[in-house]
Amino acid sequence: MNDKLVFLGLLYFVQGIPYGLQSSLLPVYLRGAGHSLTRIGFTKILYFPWVLKVLWAPLVDRVGTKRRWLVGTVSGLALTCLSSAALAPEAHIWGVAGTLLAMNTFASVQDIAVDGAAVGLLKGRGELGLGNTAQVVGYKAGSVFAGGGLLAVIDVAGWSWMFMLLTFVYAGVALFVWGAPVLDDESIKQADGGRRGGQGTTEAMRPWKVWRKLMAVPGTPWTILYVLTYKLGEQGAVTMFPLFLLDHHMTARELSFWNGVIAMGFSICGSSLGGLLLAQFSIGAMMRRVFVLRTISMVFQSSLLTVLEPSPLMKGMAVLSMSVQHFLGGLITTLTFTTMMHCTQRAEESIQATHYSFLATLEVLGKLMFSALAGGVVDWCGFQVAFLFFLTLSAGTALHVWTATFTGALRETQLKEQPK
Repeated sequence: MNDKLVFLGLLYFVQGIPYGLQSSLLPVYLRGAGHSLTRIGFTKILYFPWVLKVLWAPLVDRVGTKRRWLVGTVSGLALTCLSSAALAPEAHIWGVAGTLLAMNTFASVQDIAVDGAAVGLLKGRGELGLGNTAQVVGYKAGSVFAGGGLLAVIDVAGWSWMFMLLTFVYAGVALFVWGAPVLDDESIKQADGGRRGGQGTTEAMRPWKVWRKLMAVPGTPWTILYVLTYKLGEQGAVTMFPLFLLDHHMTARELSFWNGVIAMGFSICGSSLGGLLLAQFSIGAMMRRVFVLRTISMVFQSSLLTVLEPSPLMKGMAVLSMSVQHFLGGLITTLTFTTMMHCTQRAEESIQATHYSFLATLEVLGKLMFSALAGGVVDWCGFQVAFLFFLTLSAGTALHVWTATFTGALRETQLKEQPK
């Protein structure tokens, strides 16, 4: 089990690095250069490869082995970083955007392969909880490494050395995956599947047949609606509150530390706690309570928007608000990805990676679309009215989950023990 967790955690760690670079570097850089919140919001388009990954997920599911896909994509990330070492963000902003777009493309394909490997490797309720904790914590740790640690590298050594460091990190992970023993059984299984002929590839080229199979998996319709909406209010607040602080209360350096490192550390703690609690309690009861707590935390954060004069007390309250919000957000993310994987394990083995990638794509799409629009909402109606809207969305999601735990999908699918 420990080998599985290390393997999954490391792959999700390197997968989170592009997100950390984009979420922590670009917004602060563009806001400091005087760009509007609307324009900053539209930089989320660089995440678009994550939305498209469901289109080639059947190909990753049925062609080649997971090991080859993982080594290929991580090597592609290493080469992208190596070629980007000559860029300077001040003079080559479009080159930086192209680098992040390429990194997101390789990371999204890697995500399909590692999710498929995780679905096959994790068995039973205990492994599901710990495995999804490794997924969420690894991804967020990679984001903190990029958003906090690498920003420090830029200050000391410059942009080029940062990308050289990333090149060595990705190259080392590619070598690790190439020799990882946890994928040995997967390689044999994939080889046996390949002897059955070209039927898998043929079906991969007929997406309507795959679509019907995906929607026929029990619990899929409810899970689709849930992953599209569960982060809407929270995502608006997480995206816009740091920029409110940048405008009124904190410098860019202070914000990168408190929001990029400390608050994200609380997010990792929340994700870790979620995995431990899943081994003891039903997911329905946990989600019901945590979503209510998230709504209460957003009420507190919204009240801080009325304070415009900088003060040590306001900074302390802002850090507390971001930390609590990220802690609950991390806990909710682990619960959500466990719910998704539990649903996916009901699908037939030949479409499991595609099914999970489909749900994960919708999860990203829900967050991406709202993040892109959140800046425009704030520019149009101001922070206070916008956060009231975000709070309403969060309360609606809490009601949706609360209902499902008593009368809907969560009552019927409360993480029953998976077959060993």
